[in-house]
Amino acid sequence: CHLIHYLRLSHHLIVLNYLIGTFDKLKSVSSEHINITDAVFDGVEVRVFEPPAKQDETLKRSVVYIHGGGWALASARTSLYNNLCRIMAESLNAVVVSVEYRLVPEVCFPEQFHDALRATKHFLHPDVLAQYSVDPSRVAISGDSAGGNLAAAVCQQLSKDEHVTIRPKLQALIYPVLQAFDFNTPSYQQNTNMPVLPRYVMINYWIDYFNGNYDLAHSLLINNHTALDVSQALSFRGRLNWTSLLPSSFKKNYKPVIQTTGKAEIIQKIPALLDVRAVPLLAENETLQLQPKTYILTCENDVLRDDGVMYAKRLENAGVEVTLDHFDDCFHGCMIFTIWPTNFSAGIQTRNSYIRWLHENL
Repeated sequence: CHLIHYLRLSHHLIVLNYLIGTFDKLKSVSSEHINITDAVFDGVEVRVFEPPAKQDETLKRSVVYIHGGGWALASARTSLYNNLCRIMAESLNAVVVSVEYRLVPEVCFPEQFHDALRATKHFLHPDVLAQYSVDPSRVAISGDSAGGNLAAAVCQQLSKDEHVTIRPKLQALIYPVLQAFDFNTPSYQQNTNMPVLPRYVMINYWIDYFNGNYDLAHSLLINNHTALDVSQALSFRGRLNWTSLLPSSFKKNYKPVIQTTGKAEIIQKIPALLDVRAVPLLAENETLQLQPKTYILTCENDVLRDDGVMYAKRLENAGVEVTLDHFDDCFHGCMIFTIWPTNFSAGIQTRNSYIRWLHENL
């Protein structure tokens, strides 16, 4: 992919997605007991997983699921997410709507957010919920990694939209990416070169999402974009102070990286770095107070661990009931790896814990 990108034969993310799709065709996932259909919700493609109706049942609960992949990779139709959503539908006896939002490089922020929001609002319309026999009071919104980012951002937007009459009962975020303000939190420092999602890869995902320039990567890495002399970042600094938001077991002996002098032009070039639709962790307390009961799953071996832990703490401080489900021996992305040849125990463990929480609370 790096060679193809260097030779300008294609965008490397397009090639990587092609390779993922080619490998995925080798897999077969059973769906005997779940009806799987593709639909379009307000111009956005979705895949709907419906369990069979039971004789003594009137309405089902439901989950709107948004897949991960750095806003650039994977699909609601890949076997990994197809399998996850099928098992969710079976285990919860719930209608699962998996959102097929458009990807980088076809579109960049805020289009992924708009796709996820449009599809979710469409599904939450009373007539559509009735069409799928869904209980309006038992809908959750969920997602993993970049999908967790979109789920959190959509949930925040729905909570402020006066025209939305039905809102999610729960949000469930799986190792979500929630901020681009500080790339030197303890988990970023601890897991800098951790496989699956090293720090430089996460920074590149952000740059791609914002249609930015890779030349800015080093400045972002050392937090030049949020230095003390960058006035645009000042009002957000108190909302992401990991020294007060993280427990000592996560802070360990790591020190904050705060530049005295930075580069304000980075924010001018990429204003979305401080846009709460892209970085939900920077939302004001008034918005956080409106969020539903929340589940956040984090993994120790993950640069994004502290994003989830800090969001849990800010929500808790705002009066929201939060379950922080932390796994000391797991890694970023593990929950979808439950199909041979990547059927890892970490995937089964995290998936079961996540589904158990949904079953008990939805």
